[in-house]
Amino acid sequence: MRGFLAFSIGIACTAALVLPLSLPSGAAAVAPRAPDVPGSTQSLPLAAIGATTSERSLGPAAEQGLTEREVRPFSLLGVVWDDVNAELHGTVQVRTRAVASGAWSGWQGVETHNADHRADPGTRESEWGRARGATAPLWVGASDGVEVRVRAQPTDPWPLPEGLSLELVDPGEESAAGQAPPVDEVERADDEPTSTEDEDVLPALSVAETEAQAVAQAEEDATAAGAVGAVELSPYIGPRPRIITRKGWGASESLREPGFVYTNSVKVAFVHHTATGNSYTCEQAPSVLRSIYRYHVVSSGWRDFGYNFAVDKCGNIYEGRAGGVAKPVLGAHTLGFNTDSMGIAVLGTYSLSTPPAVAVDAVAQLTAWKLGLYGIDPRGKSVLTSGGSGKYEKGKNVSFNAISGHRDGFFTECPGSHLYARLGTARTSSATLQGRT
Repeated sequence: MRGFLAFSIGIACTAALVLPLSLPSGAAAVAPRAPDVPGSTQSLPLAAIGATTSERSLGPAAEQGLTEREVRPFSLLGVVWDDVNAELHGTVQVRTRAVASGAWSGWQGVETHNADHRADPGTRESEWGRARGATAPLWVGASDGVEVRVRAQPTDPWPLPEGLSLELVDPGEESAAGQAPPVDEVERADDEPTSTEDEDVLPALSVAETEAQAVAQAEEDATAAGAVGAVELSPYIGPRPRIITRKGWGASESLREPGFVYTNSVKVAFVHHTATGNSYTCEQAPSVLRSIYRYHVVSSGWRDFGYNFAVDKCGNIYEGRAGGVAKPVLGAHTLGFNTDSMGIAVLGTYSLSTPPAVAVDAVAQLTAWKLGLYGIDPRGKSVLTSGGSGKYEKGKNVSFNAISGHRDGFFTECPGSHLYARLGTARTSSATLQGRT
């Protein structure tokens, strides 16, 4: 897309869509509520245990857990605690029993360092009193038995956080109406609606179709904002990729906080891995998303799904936090740098595993389009102001690659060394899709 002029999406969004981050959600546009999708969360308080005399000597909170037990069916788990600002200095290990075979798994580790995946300090979502500390969620598949042990780090003076509980999430069965159709079955009508609430899939668009949609959206936003005159639209916007909407993966809109919150622009895309493991199948990806969504909202106390987009290992792209796929929706993914950015979560754990090429390609396609809407070169850099991340003090201006890893903004291993190593490839491919040379 070269040399194309129209109303500026960036200016229109800034004028029409930005809401003060401290506003109550009721002040934002309220989305229509969809019928509830089946699903449930079991919250089991942990009890103090201690297998040895030396462990007991560390104090009553040195080890907590639950003995092997039967529970209602679930597919994803995690551990939460009362204080969102407290960290779990130690280890979390779980065993689960598969519904299909009745066999118990071996002990699996749960990622405990997850505090960097949340809303920025000082925002309503961070300060409203609902947020809790949490591990990363772990996908274990359909299970009906569990055992857990949480151990404090012996060399660390910090005790385990108070109020530890095991969260067991059942994503519920997805109805046929909520399933996304295969790529070759998707057809787009000439009057395709722009609302992601009304369709399961936003089909891939050609360059010309993406241009036309961008112009229409810019004109609509400019009119709503009372803007006068025409300004330049970015000449480098990649074609919109196929995106499975929240309706397509079965998100229950009544689960999240009503309304949307927007930021000014999208200058940086932070890439994450969900650290949920790689055992899921691509057919299970919608269930994984519904489970993470429920874990973020019900267990962790967030307003909505934390990431703006998700990508599965088959290269499918999913709408994340509600508010419009083309809009600068404020997420809760990169502590301190959620403003003017978007978060892309690749489902899985890529610390030791290489991400599939199709997943990296999907990141490139998504960023070529979304960063392009805001005039950003995927190979370039953008400056964000820290809201306070631990790695960078509040108010510090930090230069990031337009496609960055979560670890660039926080002391974290995310998105895993193997996925992080592929971001250079994603930048090059994304720029090519934008038509840059």
